[in-house]
Amino acid sequence: MATLVAPPNHSPVEDAESLRKAVKGWGADGKAIISILGHRNAAQRTQIREAYQNLFQEDLIKRLESELSGDFERAMYRWILEPAEREALLANIALKRDEKSYQVIVEISCVLSPQELFAVRCAYHNRFKRSMEEDVAANTTGHLRQLLVGLVSSFRYGGSEINARLAQSEADALHEAIKNKNKSNEEIIRILTTRSKTQLVATFNRYRDDHGIAITKKLSDEGSDEFHMAANLAISCINDHKKYYEKVLRNAMESVGSDEEALTRVIVTRAEKDLKEIKDVYYKRNSVHLEHVVANETSGDYKKFLLTLMGNDD
Repeated sequence: MATLVAPPNHSPVEDAESLRKAVKGWGADGKAIISILGHRNAAQRTQIREAYQNLFQEDLIKRLESELSGDFERAMYRWILEPAEREALLANIALKRDEKSYQVIVEISCVLSPQELFAVRCAYHNRFKRSMEEDVAANTTGHLRQLLVGLVSSFRYGGSEINARLAQSEADALHEAIKNKNKSNEEIIRILTTRSKTQLVATFNRYRDDHGIAITKKLSDEGSDEFHMAANLAISCINDHKKYYEKVLRNAMESVGSDEEALTRVIVTRAEKDLKEIKDVYYKRNSVHLEHVVANETSGDYKKFLLTLMGNDD
């Protein structure tokens, strides 16, 4: 379930006019901006952007960029974009970093539905005039490149059917491939990039039942190179993405000074989807409410905005 509850009867024109007041003059009114945009869903935010452009001949996103700053500006910028455009931006930022991080690429490829991933790839074309696969390939080599390009370019079957015999044979194939280390990475790549998520979860469960260990744990034990880490991330995202996101949030808050990029990414991308369940998983794992930790680790309008997206306006 989403934590964002948007009002059904909003007026894009009224919202645009209120936002204009909030950004005019000396210093933006962060509270007013949050009270509007923090309570509007993706379709409504797009309507507001269009109304603002028509009324004031100005791009609302660019105006907010110029008026806001720091973590609050970055979070608001990501939020106001259409979901596919946002994911495309996050992927591009991850690929441009000096210290390459493929976590975001794996997240987008393995958590989104086939239709959502395709929309992100189209948005990437439009925004950057290149394909996402092209940029992933340009920034990777070897088996890691094969895995990530395969994940990004896949269009998995989205049904719920399970082939138990296939799950058994591919659990065995994964066991042999992991045991043979780098000699059989192609088998790992083939299975992770082609099968439906439902089929893969059945395969991972079969692996655990047959070998008495989770496949993610076995992969971690066998290697800590970039390929094994990316494969592990993919399996975690496919197997239980809510549990995966709980770990991302926990690590973000436990790191020195907290990792605002990861914190923002999870809250902004999941607020309209399943952030409520992720919050529940977080509480079960840590015996503390996610809102309390976020409130302690953040401040100012950034803090208020994240808590608003999490369903807490207090």
